[in-house]
Amino acid sequence: MNPYIDEDLQAIGEHARRFANDRVAPGFLERDDTRVLDRTLMREMGELGFIAPELPEAYGGQGMGCLAAGVIHEEIARADLSISYLNLLASLNGQILSQHGKPEVVKPWLERLTRGDALFAIALTEPRGGSDAGNLRLRVERVGDEYVINGEKTSISAADQADATVVFGRTGSVESAAHGVTALLVPMDLPGVATNRFDCHGQRAIGRGSIFFENVRVPVDHRLGDENKGFVQVMQGFDFSRALIGLQVLAVAKVALEETWEYVAEREAFGKPLSAFQGVSHPLADYETQVAAARLLCLQTLWSKDHNLPHTAEAAMCKWWAPKLSYDVIHQCLLMFGHGGYDRGVMEQRLRDVLGFQIGDGTAQIMKTIIARTKAGRAAVPA
Repeated sequence: MNPYIDEDLQAIGEHARRFANDRVAPGFLERDDTRVLDRTLMREMGELGFIAPELPEAYGGQGMGCLAAGVIHEEIARADLSISYLNLLASLNGQILSQHGKPEVVKPWLERLTRGDALFAIALTEPRGGSDAGNLRLRVERVGDEYVINGEKTSISAADQADATVVFGRTGSVESAAHGVTALLVPMDLPGVATNRFDCHGQRAIGRGSIFFENVRVPVDHRLGDENKGFVQVMQGFDFSRALIGLQVLAVAKVALEETWEYVAEREAFGKPLSAFQGVSHPLADYETQVAAARLLCLQTLWSKDHNLPHTAEAAMCKWWAPKLSYDVIHQCLLMFGHGGYDRGVMEQRLRDVLGFQIGDGTAQIMKTIIARTKAGRAAVPA
């Protein structure tokens, strides 16, 4: 127990863990090999209320708050980080649609999302660069009652599997930077949409690839937020997803630690269990401490969001610290298993999976700049 997890949230977490152990964990390695995301699992998660539970009931959610989403998210991630991407993408996109979309347009999509009948992607990164997210080139032009989209998005999670995508494109001048960007809800079955898939190091079941738009026409009522203000309005939702990512990767690190403690307590060398040697037990104890602290930071960030308190700097801390820490933890755990850990299996797949979060969804350098700007002011930290 901790100050952020009450009895109700604890019960939700236990329910999610039972499901994850029974239904998600058994296919962990197979999904990495086949690179196929199990839609049956997604629908089961929706039926149990595990997808975007923080959304209002009017949109198919349960109005349970962001902490509830986090508790469920980390339990699914313990079993398979790629499957937990379903929770991450649903919560990020669900918040964007519910807060900035026209209800008559987004409600059917959100109901499908929470039922596990639709998978959403979010398309921000472009071939020119990822960290300079406001310097977009994908062109969005208004023609009557439609927007016409031309260009490419790249390194998009679930690019070739998504049913709809939140797309950021340039409606203003290049010089207007982030203040000339508009966000649109784009169904992926529209004429002119094409995708490919990369052969990524990890997170292979969810996948990552490019989306190509050639004269794709979207009704104006599919705009999310105001024209030319989509980046500024919608990007605020990333504070939520950054805390969720922290819990996601830390859950993977935590289960790796649990398995490693069990292994070193049983494996013997020189007539003693490996855990008797400080060179084995002290690094694990060190990482246990750091994982516990990082998890509390993530929970505090979600608690702050639930209470409408500032949390931008804390969210950025979650995003840069937790992925690096989790990678280091799993790396150490893998080494403790010797060549057994180096073989293809759960430990090495976990290492591959968490590595991606040191790259996508905001690098450590960008997160530290956000923290610095929050503390010193944007004028003092211009870039």
